[in-house]
Amino acid sequence: MTLTLTLGYSPCPNDTFIFDALVHRRIPLGDLHFRERLEDVETLNALALAGTLDMTKISYHALGHLRREYALLRAGGALGRGCGPLVVAREAGDMASLRERTIAIPGRLTTANLLLQLYGKGFERVAIMPFDRIMAAVAGGEVAAGVIIHESRFTYPALGLHKILDLGQWWEETTGRPIPLGGILIKRSLGPALIREVDEALRRSVEFAFAQPERSRSYIKEHAQELADTVVASHIGLYVNPFSLDLGEEGLAAVENLLAQAEARGLIPPCELPLFGY
Repeated sequence: MTLTLTLGYSPCPNDTFIFDALVHRRIPLGDLHFRERLEDVETLNALALAGTLDMTKISYHALGHLRREYALLRAGGALGRGCGPLVVAREAGDMASLRERTIAIPGRLTTANLLLQLYGKGFERVAIMPFDRIMAAVAGGEVAAGVIIHESRFTYPALGLHKILDLGQWWEETTGRPIPLGGILIKRSLGPALIREVDEALRRSVEFAFAQPERSRSYIKEHAQELADTVVASHIGLYVNPFSLDLGEEGLAAVENLLAQAEARGLIPPCELPLFGY
């Protein structure tokens, strides 16, 4: 019997690269089908909070609020080194100069905002906007600074902006762990057997993408915010890595560290359930 699962992810190159083989059935899936919905990260977080999607890419910050209804998959996530969000401003400076000033963020439940709040107190005054609007808002003086993600990491100098802090680098230096950015969640109610089957299918989708990258090129460019081939390649190279095949012990330790710090600060509720669903 055919089973169709709703699947949410962003239009960014790393996600379309990872999910292309899955949604276009380039790999054996049996009776499993996926109906995709492409949205920005904060919309995906909101859809997950509403329980709208069977399976979705989310920020690890949002995971902290979703652990009772959703389980984390081992494959498909964005976690690594040198890939964290950046704080940028029109003028060079330091984080102390930004305390109590308005900082644009790509969503309240994004990992970008969680890292900003974990960095220290005094950064609670935020303006939420789509990630692709943040650089223009900073450049235009609408906000004092912005936390940028995705391909903005590569393009902010073109707007004359200055990097104030690499939040990913700060995290790596203070914890010794890679930075957990986003993971893939699936409803616990689907049961352990199906959750395992989906996780294995997702891992095969990533393996296919690595083995035959040219097959996903048209799908990636159809949805990319930045169409320059060099930017697309840099984006995929930064956010898709061996952790995307399997979190492994190192990746799991990083996720648990992030959630523990967020719990300790009262930024997410505690949860006794295991992260994985099988």
